[in-house]
Order: sequence, then C-alpha cells, then structure tokens
Amino acid sequence: MENDVTCEGFFRAAEGAKLSCLDKFQDSGLLQFIFGNLLEAFYNFFAAVLNPGMWLNWTDPQAMMRFIYYGGSVELFFVALVFLLIITAFGMWHRGFMWGCVRVLEGFNNTIGRFVAWAGLLMVLQQIVIVFMQRIFTRPDISFGFGIPLQFDISWFGEELKLYNALVVSLCVAYTFVQGGHVRVDLFYAGVKFRTKKIIDMFGSVFFMMPFAIITWMYGWFFLWRHLVTPNPSASDSLDLLLRKARILKWNVETIGFSPNGFNGYFLFKILLVAFCAMVMLQAISTFYRSWCEMREGEESEGKYLDRDTLGAGEEAYEGTH
Repeated sequence: MENDVTCEGFFRAAEGAKLSCLDKFQDSGLLQFIFGNLLEAFYNFFAAVLNPGMWLNWTDPQAMMRFIYYGGSVELFFVALVFLLIITAFGMWHRGFMWGCVRVLEGFNNTIGRFVAWAGLLMVLQQIVIVFMQRIFTRPDISFGFGIPLQFDISWFGEELKLYNALVVSLCVAYTFVQGGHVRVDLFYAGVKFRTKKIIDMFGSVFFMMPFAIITWMYGWFFLWRHLVTPNPSASDSLDLLLRKARILKWNVETIGFSPNGFNGYFLFKILLVAFCAMVMLQAISTFYRSWCEMREGEESEGKYLDRDTLGAGEEAYEGTH
C-alpha cells in the first residue's frame, strides 16, 4: 500500500527513493494536498529562478519539455497563488500599494487594447483591397514589397481576416472591461448598496473570472503545444513521461489551412487563446483590488485613477456605447 512506502528527502525524493516525504504528505488528503503544495511553491519558485537553464534552454529537448509541463502544471498554479496572496496581503495592509497595482494592471490592459484595436481598421482596409483586386482588377493574388515580394493567393488574405478578429477579441477583452463596454445582465446589482456592489464585484472576479481563465488556460496551453511540437504533449502526461518523449522531440508547427491556398498560420490562434486567458486573469486581479480599495474608502473613491476613453465634450451620452 502507498502508506507503507518509505519516503526519503523532504522536497525531492532522495536517490533511489520512490517519493519524497512532502509528496507522501500531499497524497494523504485534500487539505494536505493544498498545504503541501503551498509549502512546496517556495521551493519551486527559487528552483526555477536559480536554474533557468533547466526550463529556458530550448536547445535542450528536456528543458523544453519541462517548460511545456510546468506551463500548465499544479506547481505553477500554487507558485502564482502564493505570489498573489503575498501581494494581496501587503496591498491590504498598505492601500497605496494596491492602488498602484490597479493603475499598472489597468494601464497595461488599456495600452494593449488601444493598440490592438487598430486591427479592426486593418481588417476593413484589407477587405476593401480584396474586393478591388477580385472584382475590378481580377487578380488571383496580392503582392507586397519590392524585389522578392510577399505574395499570397486572394483566399489567403480572405481567411487571414479572421486573425484580425481574433486579435481584437482576445487582446481587447480586458481593455473593454476597464472601459465598461461589456454587456451585463443586471438582476439586482443596480439596486443594492455601494459596499454590496463592491462585494459582488470581488466575488465575481474570484469565483467566476479567475476560474474560467485558469480552466481555459489549462486547455489552451497544451492545445497550443500539440500544434507546435511532436510527439504531442498532453495535460495527463507526467513530467517523467514528457522527459522520455523529449528524446524524439522536434518542432512541428501547424501550417495547414482549410483550403489549398488559404491562410496557414492557424497556430497563431492557439497563442492568442493563451494570451486571452492571461489578460482575463490580470483583469480579474485588477477588479478585485479596485473593488477592495473602493469598498474600504467609500463612494467618493469610485472610479479613482480610472482611465476611460472619451469622445470629447458634449458626447457624454454616447460614451460607454461604442
């Protein structure tokens, strides 16, 4: 039986041993699993920082497999959780620091969103060019550049329009949240007290936004790497199994389109899925921090440091509807 297995070593199993004492403790129950991983998070963090070549040296197949494994692992989750708990605890003690975190996170999301939003204009302009080239000039392809031009079939550019749409959806989601542009169904929110609203916002960020983003990340992370390398990694693979697979690891970037001459960069959509999850997680943290600070300081702090776009004087009635 597992309880009869002798453990050697605390964080890592000693040479010749099957498991460490901390692993045995984690396997003995749910609470032990949680507290054991919280404790191990400190070891994992410093082990990763002090040994970057073990997971960042991608010339070594085993290092790449470690990067793939830990990118969607329980270990990374608890390291991020411990780091977030420390930052949150300090911010609750020193509210100015928490406001600083809000400004940095919202500023980052606004910057990314405002830049990527221009992809919508590029999408429209490219569609106009496609129509002109097809209907007026009857060209089967479009070329850009001099000497050796960048030349693709019309269908390639037509299918690539979906990439612009994916850029806007995935990278502007947090920016839209900051700007108050998401559609929300209000059953009781508008009629409750200010502090109750802030509690609802904090609850939603912790129990809805964050779990959704984490679960999607877990799916999207391995979905991404299955289209970048072979043999395909899986979320159910152990680290030992992935290290054995590393002996035959090679790049195998997906370049297959839906049509013979169509867009062939669909691996970019998988990258955007992971980026989308990261943006939602950052915005969930920012929402929790802002709601906490506003709840503690009262109604006069609502919208403090909030950087929202404006249409100019006299256009206030239309703001928030664009």
